[in-house]
Amino acid sequence: MSNQSANFTEKVKAAYQPTGSYIYLGAGILNGEVLAEAEVNLSLQMMNRHGLVAGATGTGKTRTLQLLAEQLSDAGVPVFMLDVKGDLSGLNQPGPINPKIEERAQQLNKPFSPAGFPLELYSLSGKLGAQMRATVLEFGPTLLAKILDLNDTQTGVLAVIFKYADDNKMPVIDLNDLKKLVSYLSEGEGAEEIKGTYGKISSATSGTILRKIVAIEQQGLAAMFGERSFDIEDLFEKIDGKGTISLLNISDVQNQPVLYSTFLLSLLAEIFYSMPEAGDLDKPKLVFFFDEAHLLFKNSSKAFLEQIETIIRLIRSKGIGVFFCTQAPTDVPESVLSQLGNRIQHALRVFTPNDADALKKTVNTYPRSDFYKIDEILTALGTGQALITVLNEKGIPTEVVATMLTPPRAIMGPLTAAAYNDLIRSSAMTAKYQETIDPESAYEILTKRINDRLAVQDETEEIQTPAKDEKSIIEKVMGATITRQIGKEIVRGIFGMLTGKKPRSGGKGMFGF
Repeated sequence: MSNQSANFTEKVKAAYQPTGSYIYLGAGILNGEVLAEAEVNLSLQMMNRHGLVAGATGTGKTRTLQLLAEQLSDAGVPVFMLDVKGDLSGLNQPGPINPKIEERAQQLNKPFSPAGFPLELYSLSGKLGAQMRATVLEFGPTLLAKILDLNDTQTGVLAVIFKYADDNKMPVIDLNDLKKLVSYLSEGEGAEEIKGTYGKISSATSGTILRKIVAIEQQGLAAMFGERSFDIEDLFEKIDGKGTISLLNISDVQNQPVLYSTFLLSLLAEIFYSMPEAGDLDKPKLVFFFDEAHLLFKNSSKAFLEQIETIIRLIRSKGIGVFFCTQAPTDVPESVLSQLGNRIQHALRVFTPNDADALKKTVNTYPRSDFYKIDEILTALGTGQALITVLNEKGIPTEVVATMLTPPRAIMGPLTAAAYNDLIRSSAMTAKYQETIDPESAYEILTKRINDRLAVQDETEEIQTPAKDEKSIIEKVMGATITRQIGKEIVRGIFGMLTGKKPRSGGKGMFGF
């Protein structure tokens, strides 16, 4: 071993050897050689300081997420993951040994031991796993506005609608509740009711909101709103001492990135608001992986970004770690990126001026290295290799290390269709969330209110009808010819008494008086 290699190995050992439990990521690479003794480890204690897994398509990001999930599970830490392409279900079964796996195991000087891990399958449509739902109220106006693609004015109106529902104790469970509220408060009695307190809702704004809701329904995604709402406690399950890996398969709703990414954020927000403070732990209670993170931040409002930033900044004190996975660090806003202490950067490819700009910005986010030119190493990394820096147990960023990553031990791909369906059928979560619950909520409350008002109107009309008939008869009598003549004679008689003149009829009235 050369002096440079020995110096490199010593520095890596000093930086990546935590005293507590850790995840083994791989071994350092220097001058194209894998130095097995230069082990790169990630302290479990620092996993709640969040992280970033980035890199171009095809560089191995998904498999990095897999190896992290496997070792967290082994350590008794539950994991929640997004399965974008439906190819992570293989985590449930031991992987095969092939020549490439054997070669990497030899390079790392680590025996390869295939293993499967406890897995729960979830789905937003309910077709690919246990139905994962949230109530409209749990989403809140900011996240729901993101899904519906509302502008600032429409988002403000949605906030007013939520405020009205809260003030009047009307649970907003599903999209039917929301549609009913929008319609009720934008016209008629409801519009008059809120005009003085909440302001007026224009028909144009309410119409837009209703159209956006209907569009979600037409795409077959209304099932993700409602009861039974997902219980976040189910994410903290352990089986035989291993943390359960909860996998949300969104391969059938890939064309709705805003919807599923926002759903993930709502789930994370629910965890944040319901979990107690935990302080510094030896290992996290849960690690949450946010794949395709760029979709979460794209075209997001200021309020939406502020909500993400707040959750990421504060949720670590609840013992929750969050890892974002995306193509480039520039996909993540700086306010969020600054809070991601653990970085696993796969290769970046430079084909366009924008790619070159992204590379330059990425380089600036890494500590200076005595062993690498960061811009050169980032474009030279192969599949299964990554540039890594993490936080040590004192919270200080470690030496930047180009790393040969250890291979996952489960199947690196999907289960067979038969095995997948068997896993769904045998799951207690499938049975738990299969039933749809329809409690009394805003739809029923407003429907009853409207029906009661109509019933009162009908009763009032019934009471008033006889009086109208009587009036009609009197009017007929008063309008008759004989009635008009009697009236004229009476008036003439009274006029004669007052003036002393006799009536024109010779003093006799109509009846001969």
